[in-house]
Amino acid sequence: MLTVRDVLGLDLVASFGPEAVAGAAGLDRPVRWVHVAEALDVGVMLSGGEIVLTTGLLLADDPKAQVGYVEAMHGADVAAVVLGLGRAFSTTPPTMRRAAEQRGVPLIVLHRPAPFARFTEEVNARLLNERFAAVDLSDRLRSALAALNLSGASLQGLLDEVAAFAGCPVMLVNLAQRVLATAGDRGALGELMRDWGRVSRQVAALAVPSAQAPAASPTSRAGAGATTAGPDGWIIAPLQARGTQWARLLLFGYPGTPAEGRMIADRAAEALAVHRLVGGGVHLAHDGLEGEAAQAILADLASGSVRPDQLLPRVRALGLPVNRRTFVPLIIRSLTGGGEAMDLLFRRALAEEGLAGLAGWYAADDLAVLVSLPRDQNTSTAVDRLVLKAGEHAAGRGRKFVVGAGADCATLDELPRSFAEALHVADAAMADPPAGPVARLRDVRLRGLVRLLRDEPELQAFIERELGLLFAETELLDVLRSYLRSGRNKSLAAQEHHFSRPALYRRLHSIETLLGVDLDDWDQIVSLYVAILAYDAQQTSGAGQEE
Repeated sequence: MLTVRDVLGLDLVASFGPEAVAGAAGLDRPVRWVHVAEALDVGVMLSGGEIVLTTGLLLADDPKAQVGYVEAMHGADVAAVVLGLGRAFSTTPPTMRRAAEQRGVPLIVLHRPAPFARFTEEVNARLLNERFAAVDLSDRLRSALAALNLSGASLQGLLDEVAAFAGCPVMLVNLAQRVLATAGDRGALGELMRDWGRVSRQVAALAVPSAQAPAASPTSRAGAGATTAGPDGWIIAPLQARGTQWARLLLFGYPGTPAEGRMIADRAAEALAVHRLVGGGVHLAHDGLEGEAAQAILADLASGSVRPDQLLPRVRALGLPVNRRTFVPLIIRSLTGGGEAMDLLFRRALAEEGLAGLAGWYAADDLAVLVSLPRDQNTSTAVDRLVLKAGEHAAGRGRKFVVGAGADCATLDELPRSFAEALHVADAAMADPPAGPVARLRDVRLRGLVRLLRDEPELQAFIERELGLLFAETELLDVLRSYLRSGRNKSLAAQEHHFSRPALYRRLHSIETLLGVDLDDWDQIVSLYVAILAYDAQQTSGAGQEE
C-alpha cells in the first residue's frame, strides 16, 4: 500500500506544493483510497484509510465547524485531510490546524491550485495497480506452491520456491526454535545461524502466541493467528494444522512492504499446512518435518551436490555435532516389508544409546542413518550396539532388517564416497545377511563385488557365456547353484533337492555335458560360481524394480 508520505512524494502531488501542517506523526499511515468531499457529515460515508480532499468552502469563518469536521475525520479513521488553499482559505486556518494536531489527524495544505480530479485519478490508479500487483503475486505464488504439492515435491522444494518469490532467506523452525529447514542465500543464512541464539530470541519476542493472536482478517488463514512483520524486513508466520501450532515460517530481510511480506508468508503457510497434512511422501506422514529435514540433509550429504561448508549451518541447526567427530553412515533395508517405522526405531535407539545422529529416508526402500561420534570412541562397537538396540525394538514388531555401514569419515566432504559404500554393502547383504548386526565392506567380499558390477555389459556377457545354456534348464541351474554354494558337498546338495546321490550325479553329469565343463577343474568352478553370483544379483535387482 501507498502511505500518506508516498502520496505526497508523487510528482503530480508535489507540483501542488503540499505541506503537512499538523499530524506529521501519521504520515506513514497506509492509504486505501482518495475521496473528494465538501459535505460536513462526510465522515459517516467513510470506512477508514481514505485521503479526503476538500476546499473547505463550508468551513470558512466557522471555527466550531472546523473542529467538528476534524473530529469527524478522526472518528472515521481517515489517513489524512488535504485542504486546497485559495477558495475558502488563503492560509492554514489555525483552529483547524490545532484540532488536527490534538487528534493526530494529518492535515495537508496545497499551496498551489490543484485539480482534484487529476489528484484522485493519479493516486487511485496507483493504488489499484498496487493491489492488482499484490493479488497477481499472491495468485502466482499460491499456484506455484499448489503445483509443487500436487507433484509430491519435498519440503525443501517448497521453501526454495518461497525464497525465490520473496527474494530473501527463509527458515522453518519448530516451537523450540530449532531450525528444521532453510532456503535462500547461503551466505545470509550462514550469518543468521552463526548468531542463532540472539536471532531466535528476537524471533520469539516478535512472534504473537496463537492464544493471544487477533482474529484472522478476511485475507489471512482462518484460525492461524497473526502473521507479524518486524524491523529490517523480518516476517514471522505461525503454522497451524487442525487448530494446533506446530512451527513458524521466518522471512529475513524481505525487501518489499510489510503487507506484501505478510501475504507471501500466509500463502507459504497455507502450502506448508497442506504438505504436512498429505504427509510429504509415503514415509513422511508419521514422521513430521524433523524427519523430512533430516532426509533433505542426508540426501545432500550423500550426493555431494552441496558443498560441506554450505551444509554446516543446517547440520548444526538439526543438533548434529560436527567438531572433532567421526561420522559413520548406515543404510538400512527391511527384510520383512513394512519398513515405514524403521526410522522411528532408529531414532529411539539413538536416544537410548545416547548417540548423536540423523535418520531419514534416502530412497523408497533405504533408510539412511548418520551417526556422529567423538573421535576417541570406538565406532564399530558404538554402531553395533545401536543396531542391536534397534533390532530389539524391531523384533517386537516382527520385523528384520540388514544394515550396511560405510567407512569412518573425519570430515563431511568424505561422506558421499562413504554413503556409496554403505549402499553397496547393504545391497550385497540383502542376498547374504551377515552373522553380526552390521555388514561392512570386508564382509561382502566377492558377492559384494559382483553385485556392484552386475549391470556392467561385460559381466552380463560373461554370465551368458558361462550359464546361457542352463537358462532353459532351471532345475539343472538350481542344482549347480546348490552344489557350488555347499562347497561341492554332494550329500548336502542332494538333501537340499531331495535327490538320491545317484540322481544328483546324473544331473551333475548333464551339466558338464551341456556346458562343456569339468566340475573338478578349479578354474572352471570359480568361473561358474562368479557367474552364478552375478546372475542371482541381476535377478534380485530385476525383481525389486518390477515390484
